[in-house]
Amino acid sequence: MPDVSIPPLNDPWMVAAFEGWNDAGDAASSVVEHLVEAWDAEVLAELDPEDFYDFQVHRPHIHPDEDGTRVLIWPTPTLYHARVPHSERDVLLLRAPEPNMRWKTFCSTIMGIARLAGVTELVTLGALLADAPHTRPVPVSGSSSDPVLSERLALRPSTYSGPVGINSVLSETAALQGIPSISLWAAVPHYLAEPPCHKATLALLGSLEDAVGVALPQGDLEELAEAWQRGADEVASSDPEISEYVEELENENDANELPEASGDAIAREFERYLRRRDTDPPTR
Repeated sequence: MPDVSIPPLNDPWMVAAFEGWNDAGDAASSVVEHLVEAWDAEVLAELDPEDFYDFQVHRPHIHPDEDGTRVLIWPTPTLYHARVPHSERDVLLLRAPEPNMRWKTFCSTIMGIARLAGVTELVTLGALLADAPHTRPVPVSGSSSDPVLSERLALRPSTYSGPVGINSVLSETAALQGIPSISLWAAVPHYLAEPPCHKATLALLGSLEDAVGVALPQGDLEELAEAWQRGADEVASSDPEISEYVEELENENDANELPEASGDAIAREFERYLRRRDTDPPTR
């Protein structure tokens, strides 16, 4: 484990997102990137990429720095620390490409740092391509290793069986170390797979807010999501085949949506409004 200097933290939670297989439309990693910028988070630890990546798959990039000097940028897993405004809790934010090897060591290292920092809760974020119409709210599904969290957030046990990504391995490692975890996944329309998908990022941010009970900054995400929506509408309207397919998805979505699901969504949105109202500065 890298030598990490951990400052005094207050009841910290951790959010993790990984680029690649787990990150359709860059929706999940964009949440972490957004929060790092919004909270001016500081780097807490960086893992040596040599231990976890095949550089023929995740090639380093070369870019000029502020002085014009060309520097190599390696695919480095980075853990950030931020103090959350209007909250009594700290947060650790992990963003990394999905490792190519040594997943057990990678997850043990991350959760070892989390345990030293006193992390009490892990939330992993993911996004997948799905048969979801872009004209409807982005579906976000969730599961938890902890029965208490599952009951509090009304999460259904996962019934998925098949290949998994690093998110699942990290959550399993956390559970084995006694740290409860929540997994949140957004469904990105597969016919609009080109990143970024700001609408899915905004949906994941809202679900993360529900999970941790802390008002999260939206910044310009709402405007970006609206711009994405307009672009998606233009793509669908300009292609009769896509337009017809979207209509089929809408009909299927509306037929399968339970009445109580809409009521739950309205209640969650109202709770978010109340949290943000309590933290927004008064206007004159």
